[in-house]
Amino acid sequence: MAEVIAKDGSWEFDGDSIRIVPGRDRGVHKLRQLLGEVTVPLPAVAGIAYEPGRKGGVLRLRLRDGACPLLRAAGGRLPEAANPYLLRPERDRGGVAEYFAEEVRRALLLDQVPDGPADRYLLPGPAVPLTVSGMDGNATFDGEQIRVEWKGLVEEVKKATGNRTIRLADLAAAEWMPAAGMGMGGLRFRPRGTVVFLAVDKDPHTLALWGTKREVGEAVLLAAAVTVRLPHPQAPEDAAVGGPRQAPAELTAAGEEPADAVPPEFRKEPPAAAAAPPEASAASEAAVAAVPGDDHDAVLRRLRELGELHAAGVLTDEEFAAAKRAILQRMGGNG
Repeated sequence: MAEVIAKDGSWEFDGDSIRIVPGRDRGVHKLRQLLGEVTVPLPAVAGIAYEPGRKGGVLRLRLRDGACPLLRAAGGRLPEAANPYLLRPERDRGGVAEYFAEEVRRALLLDQVPDGPADRYLLPGPAVPLTVSGMDGNATFDGEQIRVEWKGLVEEVKKATGNRTIRLADLAAAEWMPAAGMGMGGLRFRPRGTVVFLAVDKDPHTLALWGTKREVGEAVLLAAAVTVRLPHPQAPEDAAVGGPRQAPAELTAAGEEPADAVPPEFRKEPPAAAAAPPEASAASEAAVAAVPGDDHDAVLRRLRELGELHAAGVLTDEEFAAAKRAILQRMGGNG
């Protein structure tokens, strides 16, 4: 058993999992307070490091890519203060923090935990229902659908489309975007088959955000709750959760949004680069040909690239399955 206690929280390791409890200090970010206690199973951990400092150190827990729905929803844009997998022990606790990190590293080595991407979420998402109050509306997620209701001060394009109800089954992703500089942030609910060319304040699928700590906390948690209920991007094609991955059926050849997504007077032409996707068969053949059979890292990279092409609609279900099968057969034949 190893434990580290700091002002911003405490971590406890029992050999199988790391229990993270946020501190009650007023300086603890609202996201960490709203998230509450988190238990990270050892198989979700990619590594850990303690960085000593003059006034105090930083203990960083690095999770495997795709293991945590909250990190995926945040897209690597969480501010350090909001990161639940970071602890700041005081200077006099540096030895304890280093011992804690060494115990976790030893367990990872003994259990031979891989540090590569996970093919399923190893941490649960936040409990629902959840609600976010933004600049121009409110969004509520009950586990099955998202209800977006606009406020009085909303751009005309959003007012014209009216309040929206988006079923989870029709959703491709929930994306949180932090506010930058004088610009606003956003919480985008991207339906399958849509390509976004509208600004946050004019996109009828996006809630505009001021960027306050509470708003960030609520938005990231809601995005994580949606993310964990969608098919994992690295899941096998026949995974039970979420069913087989589907190509965006509504995406047109020109990469435009469905006709009812945005009123005609507010539509924009897509960039020229999006107008002509590469030939699907050529893309799949190139991906297969470039994979050395004995390089597992290269195999994983190529499979990920194929998945991205499939999700973007460049590859059909049949082309994706055939290319994936060819890569795996090549790896097996040379192993």
